[in-house]
Amino acid sequence: MGALVPCARIVRGSSGESRWELATRPPAPRLRPYIRDFSGYTEEAPGPLRRRELPAPQVVVIIEFGPPIRVFDAGADRRHVRYPGGFVAGLDDTFTITEHDGFQRGLQVNLTPIGARLFFGVPMTELTGRVVSAPDLLPRRHARLAERLEELPTWDARFDLIERAFGERLDEARVETRVVSWAFQRIEERGGAVDMRALARELGYSQKHVIDLFREHVGVPPKLLARLVRFDRLVQHLKAGATGTWAELAQRFGYYDQAHLARDVKQFTGTTPTRARAELIDLSGMSP
Repeated sequence: MGALVPCARIVRGSSGESRWELATRPPAPRLRPYIRDFSGYTEEAPGPLRRRELPAPQVVVIIEFGPPIRVFDAGADRRHVRYPGGFVAGLDDTFTITEHDGFQRGLQVNLTPIGARLFFGVPMTELTGRVVSAPDLLPRRHARLAERLEELPTWDARFDLIERAFGERLDEARVETRVVSWAFQRIEERGGAVDMRALARELGYSQKHVIDLFREHVGVPPKLLARLVRFDRLVQHLKAGATGTWAELAQRFGYYDQAHLARDVKQFTGTTPTRARAELIDLSGMSP
């Protein structure tokens, strides 16, 4: 008998007059080094809703079925762009503000940088700190991906299509990423606590060559990736409702001290640690 395919988990909730639905399902085992997770979502609110999206060690793909949301320039809240059909956001070192008019519906795929490199077939430096129209970046054969996904009757069918499309691209990829994949995994496994000189020695390359490899296949140097990994661990910890003083959190997640943590939080979120923590707690109610 073949392995059972998991079904999407669907969670519905409300907050005040806002209502939402979130569908999630783990990616197929062979795709997990490349797809961190994917989710389908619908949200209705009585008026405009704005969010602060925080940087993470991933490339975000949004396929929109409803009116396109507003995406503001990184680190800003004035200039914005809409991307009909969705967008792709590369790695960045600061936050991005998004906003919708009271309704949004779509599918989000969070790719590892290596996964994005293989799927889109472009150097990740082309996406670093940028948001790009998804239809402009998708491979030609998947130009109608948004329409095909919207036409499907269930979230499971949509997740199946994403997996097939990605699997095809993975089988066709001729880009050599093994060295950077190993180094990326090492940084993630150690929560960002990796000495970059030691990492270069383990790989058998100069630090400059390692940085060049990371810029092409990840989009940022390994030192910044390590900071993003450490910060993302902190974010997930706080979104889960965990407690702890800032000094305790700094020690737990490998910061030199509380001041070091505060500097990273302020750069990555554009606000104070206390306010950032409150916003993350508010968002925790929408986690599956």
